[in-house]
Amino acid sequence: MTGYIDPTRESFEIFKSLPRDEPLEMLNLIRLRETAIYPDGRETSGLAAYKAYGEVSGPIFQGVGGSILWRGRPRTTLIGPSDEAWDLSFIAAYPSASAFLEMVTNPVYQSDAVPHRQAAVLDSRLIRHAPLPGGDAFG
Repeated sequence: MTGYIDPTRESFEIFKSLPRDEPLEMLNLIRLRETAIYPDGRETSGLAAYKAYGEVSGPIFQGVGGSILWRGRPRTTLIGPSDEAWDLSFIAAYPSASAFLEMVTNPVYQSDAVPHRQAAVLDSRLIRHAPLPGGDAFG
């Protein structure tokens, strides 16, 4: 199985073509490797590597105004492919797409955080959303 870990050039271009000055919320679905795969051969769990990613990326994420709106541990898929099981899910909010782009192009993020994410993640989905008002009904 080939997992989705980094954006493709095409998907990143589509992301960048959308408005950059409006708030966005990113749904993150993460499946971790049992054992992280680092180019230098060091050994740790996927979860430990993802925690290292969070420790390095956290201050950069917060520095651009990001916050976690919600997080959870998926238990089962009621509707959808049963082979898409996730270890972590969360919604990250950014004040703008420009803030997200500032984070992912930050040199420290690129050199010190991304390698931990790439070592940790087996598969993922990162889906950009435009926030809509909440309420007490579907639709």
